[in-house]
Order: sequence, then C-alpha cells, then structure tokens
Amino acid sequence: MTEQDGLTVGRVATLVGVSVKALHHWDAIGLVRPSARTPAGYRVYSAGDVARIHRVLVYRELGFPLAEIGRLLDDPATDERAHLRRQRAELADRITRLQHMASAVERMLAATRGGIQITPEEQVEIFGSGWDPDWARQAEQRWGDTKQWAQYEERTAGKTADDWRRVSDEHDTLNADLAAAKQAGTAPGSAEANELAERHRTELSQYFDCTHAMQVCLGRKFATDPGFSSYYDGLTPGLSGWLRDVIFANAEAHGVDPDTATWE
Repeated sequence: MTEQDGLTVGRVATLVGVSVKALHHWDAIGLVRPSARTPAGYRVYSAGDVARIHRVLVYRELGFPLAEIGRLLDDPATDERAHLRRQRAELADRITRLQHMASAVERMLAATRGGIQITPEEQVEIFGSGWDPDWARQAEQRWGDTKQWAQYEERTAGKTADDWRRVSDEHDTLNADLAAAKQAGTAPGSAEANELAERHRTELSQYFDCTHAMQVCLGRKFATDPGFSSYYDGLTPGLSGWLRDVIFANAEAHGVDPDTATWE
C-alpha cells in the first residue's frame, strides 16, 4: 500500500501517537471513521481522516469529552475558533493557578529542606571567602535524587552555625594533616597514610555512608576533576594525586580493587 492509497490503522496510530485500540473505538462511535478499506477489509485513513484525528487530539487535550468533540466537528454551525479562544483563556487561567501552586510548593520545600540551614553570610564567614553559597543548590540539582543526598539532608538538618564552625575546623585540621604528610614524603599504604585515609572517610561519613569503594570513586575525581585537583593542589603541590594514591592503597588493604571499584 502506498501513501497515496491511504494509511493503515497501525501506521496512523504510530504517526499521531495514539493506540490502535483508541482508533478502533473512535471508529465504532463514529468520531473518526476511515474513508475506505482495502480489498482485504483493512481500514484505510486518508489525509483528511488524519487531519480530523489531529483536531480530536487538540480538543481532547483541552478537556472536551469525546461525545462533545464529535458534535463540534460535525456541526457546520460550530465556530471552532470561538471554542478554541475560550479554551485558550481558560488554559491561561489554569497555568497561572498552577504557577502559584508550584511557587507555594517550592516555598514549603525550602522550609522543610535539610542541609545547610544557615545564611549565605554565615556560610562565607564559617567556610571562608572562597566559599560559594550556591554550591549547595548546585549539589542538590546534581545529586538530589540519590540515597546519599537523602542521608546528607537528614544528618545535617538542624545544624547550627556553631555546629558548622566545628565541622569547618575539623575539615581544616584534616587538610593540614594531609598536606603535612604529603610534604613529609609519607608513603601511600603506610600505617600513617592509611590512618589519614580513614579519617578522610570518617569525615565524609558524617554526611552519608561512605564505603571504601565510594571513597575510591571520589579519589579518582580528586586527581582528575579540575575543581577538586586545584583545591587540593592549592593546599600543597601534588596533594590531589597523592591523596588518590593514599585512598587507593587503603582501599586495597580493605579488600577493594581500585581498578574495578564503583559507586555503591
């Protein structure tokens, strides 16, 4: 069968995005009947039939019941443009209401959201002038649907500014110890390096359950991601790669192969 002869029900269903069952139903109730049939008895839809289907879909999307759609399409006195203009106005009102509802939900989410619940000014004062308060929002957009983010929100909800100052001080102490160990030539896999790796994993576990395999995945990022590597190398040259190696060696000591470790 060629396009000029017409389209079968299966082809039309694919083109317009409705089911074959729906087209059969529309045929049965007289809403859209194919103009012809093949010698074998198969329904064949013309270009005009397909155009009518599209008009049905528009009205159905606007909320009209099928019976009313049929009357609108078959009544020569019907002013379709007037109906559509009225529906457009109703849709505009509905969109406005939904936008107000979405804004209200967003405010509710913000009021109940965990994570850093201190002002942007307090964040900069606690975490330093290099801190960008927008990082928390960016992190939520990237990982907000993960189990680890849910753990982070639960574990940090309700932390006060003093709590975050303590967290920041502990983080700075760990970074200073990592930089000093790198400068002293501490070998990855040594007892001292493994202890630092565990301190690092313990710090992460304040926010989510960080396994050795997860820490390995983060270690890879520390050495390859420009943001992470510049941060750690800014503490002391080469720290990002050294920290990765320390994490890898400690993970191996706990039975994790760094080459095959994945985020769990």
